[in-house]
Amino acid sequence: MLCSGTPIFGCGIDWCERIRRGCRTFQYLNRRYSCFMADKVAAGPVGGANGAREAVCIHTKKIYSSCRDKDCIEDLRFYPTATAQSVLSTAQGLRGGSAELIYTFVDVEPVNFNRGYYTVDMHFFYRITLQALNGSTRYTEIEGLATFDKRVVLFGSESGAKIYSSVPEANAIDMPLNLTANLPTAVVEVVDPMLLCAHFADNCNCRCGCERGTLSGVPAGILEAFNEPILFDESAIRRVCVSLGQFSTVRLERDTQLLIPVYDYCIPSNECTLAGGDCSCEDPCRVFDAVEFPMDDFFPPAVPSGGCCNCACPCGEK
Repeated sequence: MLCSGTPIFGCGIDWCERIRRGCRTFQYLNRRYSCFMADKVAAGPVGGANGAREAVCIHTKKIYSSCRDKDCIEDLRFYPTATAQSVLSTAQGLRGGSAELIYTFVDVEPVNFNRGYYTVDMHFFYRITLQALNGSTRYTEIEGLATFDKRVVLFGSESGAKIYSSVPEANAIDMPLNLTANLPTAVVEVVDPMLLCAHFADNCNCRCGCERGTLSGVPAGILEAFNEPILFDESAIRRVCVSLGQFSTVRLERDTQLLIPVYDYCIPSNECTLAGGDCSCEDPCRVFDAVEFPMDDFFPPAVPSGGCCNCACPCGEK
């Protein structure tokens, strides 16, 4: 790597020293003052590079930024089904059940005052299953809907290119439809949340019913996930609020071309075995011989698998 010329625009000796240590390609628009890399790897056969046979240019997704989160979502409004509402009207108590993530709507918008950064808005829809106490000891299972909105800001770089492809798209016509800026793709990964708490609340104590306003515009596909209609009665005096614990990751990706080393083609090493039929069945005794004796089933271990003998219950139970 060379650096020549009189320092200009802050490109002094110290700057070039940093370029020598880290950068791959750096060149000023001024031809007299430039810092650049002399040797650049190109696509094609290579030799002696840790066993790599060639360098190949591929088209893939590059992750520009990502984050993970552990959300404790308190007092979400529980919107019951018609049957669940009739059960709740006479219920004497509630106990926890389960929570299932039905779908997540994701939207990406650029941050106007910070170039290269984007807001990722997420709208989560959950199926909540609770146990309502009717009578002295009888519990009835009820279902309902809960929602949660979340926003994060991540770096997704910039690109002014408009991407078109010869692969036909659904409902596409022979004219450019997407004339907007090339936005990054947001990917959200979520596991089903944990149901932490469920309780009755009047219409002034439930945070989601007062501070977040009325729920509206629920997509038809979400409502079809339930066997009964969901009731969005804002005048109901007796409401139910739930608290959830959720783990999630969010990342911003862009299409890019990368040069990677290639060692060989991926050739399957295992042979395919047929399934079904008398002739394709392996020797059952040979298969059974490969199964180890289940010692733990006959002799239960005295110590838990985690190695903790006197672990305290986080809920205070014994």
